[in-house]
Amino acid sequence: MNWQSVSFDWNQARAFLVTAEEGSLSAAARALGLTQPTLGRQVTALEEALGVTLFERAGRSLLLTQAGMELLEHVKSMGEAANRISLTASGQSQEIDGTVCISASDTASAYILPPILKKLREIAPGIHVEIVATNAVSDLQLREADIAIRHVRPEQPDLTARLVRETTAHFYASKTYLDRKGRPQSTSDMATHEFVAFDRPDLFLKHFSETDLPLSEHNFKQTTASGLVGWELARNDLGIIVMIREIADKFPEMEQVLPSFEPFNVPFWLATHRELHTSKRIRLVFDLLADTLSAKQWLS
Repeated sequence: MNWQSVSFDWNQARAFLVTAEEGSLSAAARALGLTQPTLGRQVTALEEALGVTLFERAGRSLLLTQAGMELLEHVKSMGEAANRISLTASGQSQEIDGTVCISASDTASAYILPPILKKLREIAPGIHVEIVATNAVSDLQLREADIAIRHVRPEQPDLTARLVRETTAHFYASKTYLDRKGRPQSTSDMATHEFVAFDRPDLFLKHFSETDLPLSEHNFKQTTASGLVGWELARNDLGIIVMIREIADKFPEMEQVLPSFEPFNVPFWLATHRELHTSKRIRLVFDLLADTLSAKQWLS
């Protein structure tokens, strides 16, 4: 290979790749944590090194030229290779001290992780934990997190996943709400009650499509994308909500509604990239999460 013919550096190629993906220099600069002038100089340097024009301006946006489009796929491959190098290097690290990023739903982040992280601090005080509290599925292959707690089985072949627990979720409402509106004795009684949804009512109703609950969009007076916000709405007497049993049991002011109703199954999967699983630091956190979540008294 003629290495002397490679006249650009990876920072320039990365600047081009992120700019192409983000669509503007300002957005790319934010994504990379750089200033816009610095990023612009890197893109210009790449154009000069290669002797081609990569972008044309269209108002405030940038459009790829034909040369830019032809080069983009090759630079994407470079980006993927760089990511694999980073993953492999992280996986070989035997240092305990450092950062571990955990992705989990907002309710799991608020009510399940704290006691586990308290134990982790006692075991390995040098580990800094970054929590990504999101109800979206973090992409571990793109390093959006090192470890993810999910309620669906990961399908990507490069991930190591373990089913650590299967629990149930039920209907709950505040005792104050039920004192005012009455306690349902059958599924038909649920039609007169208000509910808190974690999604648009029409989408949330799909979860009940195979049940005999006589609900419609009219029943959902409160909607939110946040499970944590939804739980607080229910705690403030604004309706019935679905929640994991172990979390709901921590709140004595909340009462299970229609206990005879078939519960919703909720699996807990732990996932990490298979190369990161060889990192001593990430392995320690992964194993602690697995041991705690699989224990009989996991939230005590």
